[in-house]
Parts: sequence; structure tokens; C-alpha cells
Amino acid sequence: MAAPHAARPHDHARALARRVRALREARGWSRERLAKEAGIAVRTLARLEGEGAIQSGFLTVGAVAEALEISLDDLFRETKAAPGLWSAGYEGRDIESFVASLRESRIDVVADVRLTPISRKKGFSKTRLGEALAEAGIEYTHLRGLGNPKDNREPFWDGRLDVGKARFRSLLRSEEAQSDLDRLAEHARQSRVAVLCFEKDENRCHRQVVLETVCKRTAVPVIPLA
Repeated sequence: MAAPHAARPHDHARALARRVRALREARGWSRERLAKEAGIAVRTLARLEGEGAIQSGFLTVGAVAEALEISLDDLFRETKAAPGLWSAGYEGRDIESFVASLRESRIDVVADVRLTPISRKKGFSKTRLGEALAEAGIEYTHLRGLGNPKDNREPFWDGRLDVGKARFRSLLRSEEAQSDLDRLAEHARQSRVAVLCFEKDENRCHRQVVLETVCKRTAVPVIPLA
């Protein structure tokens, strides 16, 4: 089983910046006041609060935490993004806006549950999509065992959703599907995972069954991708 994707350093820096800024503002302190209390330069604090890709040194963060009367453990714990599942359909999207939505939601992993990951939409076939996600620091994984076969797609298209979903649930009993469900559940326990298919409306897509099945194993929330 592949190791879950680690959170991106830039995400930690941004989350830490927001948390420090919120704590400072809650005290009614200016940036100058906090810098003075922490014994650091104002420009150093400005970099820490600036949400840039470069993270401040441990001693700097420690001095700021002490001035704000919060432990380092509590400060860093509150900057970690909670794991979970996101439902992601790319219908009506272009690759740029789709990746931007993933970044905004701080997604770590995109789990593609299309049986065959090819698309007429530019950027959404497996190779191009994987490249675009890699540039954004997001892991891509194709879970073929969770794809819906061609002969079970018509019920989703013509409104016989109960028929299509029942058939798909039976297909999830296969060894390959169970293995991929285990992989997806493991990712979801430790990372923020977007489950990808084409349809914008999750109710008309087999990924809803995938999400429901994984939720029973992990008890993590499912959130629509904005």
C-alpha cells in the first residue's frame, strides 16, 4: 500500500500564518507589539504572517508562541488540516479552475475512480491530470477497481439510479475493488482526499456509492468540492 501523501510545506506555512495572525488580533495587538513581546524584528513577523512558501525557523515560531502564551504543540496542532473526503466532479470545469478548487480545499490526494481515465476535456486524461496535480503538489492515484463498467452506466444516465447503484455495490465485492477501497480508506484517515469522476451531480454518479462505502469504514466527513 502506498504511503499517504504528506501535507505540503506551503500549506503548513499558510495555516501557521493565519493562526498567528488570528491570535495576535484576538489580543488586540499590532504586529509591532507582538514582535516586541517576542523579541524579533517586525519584518521577521511579517514574513511569518505573510502566508509565503518559506517557513520561519523553529526558534522564531517558539518565541512568538511564548509571547502569545500558547504551547508549540497547541499552535502546530491547530494548523493541521483535518483529513476527510471530498466529492469532485469535473463536468463543466476547466483544469485550471479545478486545480484551484483543490488547492483552496487543501486537498492532498486525488483518487480517480473512472474505470478508464481518459477524457475529451483538455487536461483531464490521466497523464495530463497527473502532471497538473503534481505541479500543485497534489498526489494522483487511479483506483481502477472502483470504476463503473460501461454496461452499468445507462441506469445512471436514464434515471434508474437505484438499479445502477445496486449493481455497482455488487461489483464492489470483488478482490480488486476491496483492495482499492482499503487504499482509499487509509488515505482518507490521514489525508484530505478528493474522489474524482466526471459527473457534477454526485447523485447521478457511482462515486456516491464509493464515498458511502468508505465513510462506513472511516467515519470521516464527505464534502462537495467547491
